[in-house]
Amino acid sequence: MNIKLTLVSMVTLSSMLMGCSDDVGKVSLGLFTTKDVIIDAKHDPKIPGVTCHISRIKADLDFSDPSDMGISCRQTGPISANDLADIDMSKGGEIVFKESLSILFKSLKVRRILDKENQTLLYLSYSTKETNGSHKHALSTVPLYGTGAWNTLNPNAKN
Repeated sequence: MNIKLTLVSMVTLSSMLMGCSDDVGKVSLGLFTTKDVIIDAKHDPKIPGVTCHISRIKADLDFSDPSDMGISCRQTGPISANDLADIDMSKGGEIVFKESLSILFKSLKVRRILDKENQTLLYLSYSTKETNGSHKHALSTVPLYGTGAWNTLNPNAKN
């Protein structure tokens, strides 16, 4: 198969999949660039009371897709003990979101980790490809204080 045809097919497929995201904001980086800051809203599939907003650079028609990203997660609904019952409570947590960022095998992943001692959900976003000697990452936290999950994880706590 022709390599140009393969690249064009991959770019087209990637563009179609990117259109399926939960974009809530898009800011152009300037008149003479094809790069934009995209802000996506993602709901945690196992903890529906948490929404994460992820900002990243989208570079249309550009093979150099930056790895920098930002993440901010907040409680946007109730969080119960039942919500926490099915999550991975190991130190490594589990991947809750994953998105391809380029045709060059780079992806953005968001991992949820439960900090039991501090009664907090941690959301770590990171790039799977090293850029300038660094794997880019960002962290956001959602405290469980005052939720139904808090009482279950810490039976002695009083709200």
